[in-house]
Amino acid sequence: MNIIQDTDALRAYCDAARKHDFVCIDTEFMRESTFFSILCLVQVATAEQDAIIDPLADGINLTPLKELLMDKSIVKVLHAARQDMEIFYRICGAVPGPIFDTQIAGMAVGLGDSVGYGALVKDRLNLNLDKGARFTDWSRRPLSEKQLSYALADVTHLRDLYPGILTELEEKGRLNWVMEEMSQHMDENLYTFEPEEAWQRLKLRGNKKPYLAALKAAAAWRERQAIKKDIPRRRVLKDDAMYDLAQQRPRTIEALAKLRGIPRGFEKSSTANSLVESIGAAVDNANDYAPPSPKVVHMPPSLGPRIEMLKTLLRLRTEVEGIATRLVANARDIEQLAAFGEDANIAALTGWRRQIFGQDALDMLAGKIALRLEGENVVAERLD
Repeated sequence: MNIIQDTDALRAYCDAARKHDFVCIDTEFMRESTFFSILCLVQVATAEQDAIIDPLADGINLTPLKELLMDKSIVKVLHAARQDMEIFYRICGAVPGPIFDTQIAGMAVGLGDSVGYGALVKDRLNLNLDKGARFTDWSRRPLSEKQLSYALADVTHLRDLYPGILTELEEKGRLNWVMEEMSQHMDENLYTFEPEEAWQRLKLRGNKKPYLAALKAAAAWRERQAIKKDIPRRRVLKDDAMYDLAQQRPRTIEALAKLRGIPRGFEKSSTANSLVESIGAAVDNANDYAPPSPKVVHMPPSLGPRIEMLKTLLRLRTEVEGIATRLVANARDIEQLAAFGEDANIAALTGWRRQIFGQDALDMLAGKIALRLEGENVVAERLD
């Protein structure tokens, strides 16, 4: 097993990897007690050589890995790439690419909405993965042979299944579907932590400007504290406290202490004053500071039957095509389609999704397609 623990060995591996069309990558990290993920291992595999990179090794410089990640001529193959991409964005300062996410690819070849890595390996390679080392402390050294073997399997099996799934997508004419879906991973806004945008992680429970301004200020304050101390947001204040702060908008430490969501004794902390001041300033400037009030969309009455019919049609069409329903439309898309028809601003009415489902959905809403039972099966029938 090739364990890379110094910069020269890392440079040699990455230089060799850059001669290939693709490299499979996975990470092991810890985040239970920190705001940012602690990168503990990076597993890599090309068609010829695999390795485990130890980013915690003394003196190792990850620059060769960064260069490999940012090389546009090499496809980076990952499974369920979102968290890995967040880590790579932080160490590279930019979004790596191009990428190929086998979880998304699995959706396009009929393996379900969010196929796990174990299920993918079982389906494609007929192998059962050993998950015994899954919940291990990857930051502790030395790591056992079992831990290292478990970690490496996450890329060696990926290397073996990638060419086959790529070929299948090309043969079915679906590679562009997958690449379109994966392009969403390239938005750097997914991986940044801008405090003033932290309110978007919360569900809005009001639409008045003072409420929105206070919620935005409280969320921004919490984000800054969590980043500064490198601790999870919940360790600063829980989400329930954010809603209490937005609703009550305390102006004094005494008022802050009375809020149900604020931990006892928090008002005595060195940061309590800055929280109260931030909320006060935001409320005083609510017209300019508050985010836009959410638009209230009045849905037509009796959408339920239309929604259920559209869900059934979606399931029928995706079963025929052998793809996951979520790749075509999600629950919100179906609701928008049922309510607004052609005016719905959803992906299901554009491109290949419209060909597979969107146009038929509009035809059903127009009474041109009906559902009926044929034995024990539901079928869609076009009406003359």
